[in-house]
Formats: sequence, structure tokens, C-alpha cells
Amino acid sequence: MEDRIQYLFRQYLENTCSREEMEEFFAYIRESKRDAALRDMIRKLHEAIRTNPSLLTYVDETGNLVLTEPQWNLQPATISKSSHPRRIKTILLTVLVLAALSVLWPVTDFYRHTLKQAIARPLIRKTTEWSEYKYLLLPDSTQVWLNAGSSLEFPDHFNENKREVVLSGEAYFDVKHADQIPFVIHTGKVSTTVLGTAFNIKAYPNRKNIIVAVSRGKVKVSLGDQLIATLSKGEQVKVNSWANNMAARNIAPAEVAAWQQGRMIYEDEDFEDIIADLERTYNVKVKVDNASVLNLKISTSFSREIGIEHALQILCKLTDSDLKHSTNEYIIR
Repeated sequence: MEDRIQYLFRQYLENTCSREEMEEFFAYIRESKRDAALRDMIRKLHEAIRTNPSLLTYVDETGNLVLTEPQWNLQPATISKSSHPRRIKTILLTVLVLAALSVLWPVTDFYRHTLKQAIARPLIRKTTEWSEYKYLLLPDSTQVWLNAGSSLEFPDHFNENKREVVLSGEAYFDVKHADQIPFVIHTGKVSTTVLGTAFNIKAYPNRKNIIVAVSRGKVKVSLGDQLIATLSKGEQVKVNSWANNMAARNIAPAEVAAWQQGRMIYEDEDFEDIIADLERTYNVKVKVDNASVLNLKISTSFSREIGIEHALQILCKLTDSDLKHSTNEYIIR
């Protein structure tokens, strides 16, 4: 559901959502358990916009998203008649929705970066639903295989100095070589830079670790402005952008994007991350009632063809848990 809310949020922010999507988006907000708190925040933000727009989130003259924290001790002020209507509209759209959804989940650095990229220049956005996979050919002839529940944003043409895209989820890239024109994939605080190579990136929202693995060539992985790893064929790095740490290991090139061949391979992965993968892969809902297993580290593998129930049975056996199946979801206890 969270992925769906994020998609609707993005559509609303860019003013491209249909009437049905807008109604669905606000229905999610209204259904929140903290609906009263959310409404109160929107009311305060509306008052803040009316009395002091200079403190709010807005798009500046160069097209960049400026994010500032709302302050509730506001001195009376007015919006001048010279204020640009488009700027005021963007303020209303951006700050109200960002603040409202912050009640539902934290606005991560990743999402802020993605929004900034999108507003700074027009981007094409390709997405996959749960249990859906897509092949994309980018403007420079770079090939991309997009895993389930993912999105990739890119311009209709790249500039002469740098090729940049924004990934949320998982994708395998076969980058078209171009001398002196680096290809950069942004995934929150982590960016991956190459000239021409083949590699896989796993960077789903709310996942603790971003994983980059190389099957051909060489890539540079940075956390913020700091270069943290240079990877060659058969090497992988797992970056925890929340804790600002990383772990590297060797990996068989055939395992770099094993999901493309229908193999699901996990090496020292959190139980809850594996469950999230299974939900996306099989388009099901899995509820974990046994909180003690969520952060257990699991190493296992299985074929996608075995199905969700068999996969969950394997995980339950590894964690000494029980599996129940109700009408709409699987339950692990």
C-alpha cells in the first residue's frame, strides 16, 4: 500500500493525476488512524502559507525544490500582489502534501532527492506493479530490466556532460559506453557512476540497505559526496545509508541479477526485507505477527516457480515460525 500512496503522491505533486487517482490519494489520507492530527497539520500549514509564505517549501526561479521546515510561531504577514501565481500554487501543492504525508511516514532523503530531480527538469517515469517486470531502452541505448514494484525516472534526452537517472526499487543496467559522459544512478544518499558496464542495483524505499553488484566492467559507489567503493566484476557492496556504513563481498557474476532468471538469492538479509520482496514478487500480503523474527539475518535461496506458500514455509522453518493462510493474506506467527 505504501508504494501505491507514494505513486499517488507523486502524481498529485506533479499535477498529472486523474480524478480517480486524486480521490484515491485523499481517501488514503482520510483513512489514516491519525487523521485528526493530519487535518490539524494541514490547517496549520494553510494558515502558515496565508500569513508567511517565505518560510515554506517552494520551487525557486531555477526550478529547484527548496525544502524548509514549517514554523508555527509565525508573525503576521501577507502575500504580496507581485507573488507569482504559479509559485504560490506550487507552494500549496508541495508543502501541504509533504507535511500531510509526513504523518503517515517520514519524508526520506531519497524521496526529497527524487522530487528535486523531477521538478528541476521534465522526466519520463516508468514503473512496474507488483509481480510485473519491464525492459526499457533509454535515450542513449542503455538497456534496463526493471524488477517488480520499482520505478525509473530519466529525461527524454541526456545532456552532453552527464547521463542521470533516478531509481526506486531494483533494476539491472547494461549501460551504453560513452567516453567522458558518465552514467549516474541516484538512489537516495547513494549514487552509482559508470561509463559503460553491467550491474544490478537494489534500492527499495524503506529498505535499510542499498545493494550494488557488478557483472561486467567497473562502477563507483558514493554515499553523499564521499566515494566509498569501486567495484569490478563479481563484487558487491551493501550500503546502509541510515547508519552510514557499508559491507563488501565477492559474488558469482551469475548471481548479480539472479531475479532475471527467476532465482531469489539472499545472503545475510533481514527477514522483513525478504518478506517485502516476496510480497512484490507474488503480489500478496504477508503479515508478520512474530516481531522477534523481523530483524533476523537470513541466508537462503529458492526458485520463483515454487510459489509464495512454499517460499514462506522455507522461511518459517528457518525461523521456527508458523504459517497461516487467511482469505486475503498469509500470516507468520
